[in-house]
Amino acid sequence: MDRRRGGDDDNDEFDRFDAADDDRDDDSDNPDTGWDDDDDDDFDDGDDDEMSFAAVVTSAGGEWIVHELDDLPDDVASVAKRVRVMRNEGPAFAMVCVEDQYFAIVRPAPGEIRVLLSDATMATDDDFAADAMDEIGAEIPELTDEELDRIDPWAEGDMDILSDLGCGGQVMSIICDDSELWASEQLMRIAAEIGFETELADALGLDVD
Repeated sequence: MDRRRGGDDDNDEFDRFDAADDDRDDDSDNPDTGWDDDDDDDFDDGDDDEMSFAAVVTSAGGEWIVHELDDLPDDVASVAKRVRVMRNEGPAFAMVCVEDQYFAIVRPAPGEIRVLLSDATMATDDDFAADAMDEIGAEIPELTDEELDRIDPWAEGDMDILSDLGCGGQVMSIICDDSELWASEQLMRIAAEIGFETELADALGLDVD
């Protein structure tokens, strides 16, 4: 099932990943996060031809730092674990984009994991989205393929997850509801609201028009 968003490719605000660039050198582009090889079990080997990525965003000394993860996370707990390892005294959260169809934002907090899922309908046949819904405490919708083709996607979770950083719940809702944007473009809009769109684009190999 393809629920990906997007309008006319000629009008895309941001360039999407090119599958031909998938052989980037991960060792040179990604900083050492201090994880050993045993931690690789927490992540799936993603298909390099798909527009999927995960990145941890941190702030130190008034500057935003974006670390692209080597692999797509297997579940929300794995994402939160990675954020906790890389966080410092400033804010820290993760952005996950799955096949450019939907995104999730994961932000560990004392005693909980705050989660925003951009498209709840993806939980019907996507394991990561289903795990995000479980973490949110929302029921996975029971929808037929025909209903999925007709229904508009909706976001679930904490719309105020980044409100303290400059992207309030109302703006987040507008971005999530914009069916003309791909998930990667939605994340770039969120980054622009907060002020790290350049850092996000550089870390992920995107160009900002």
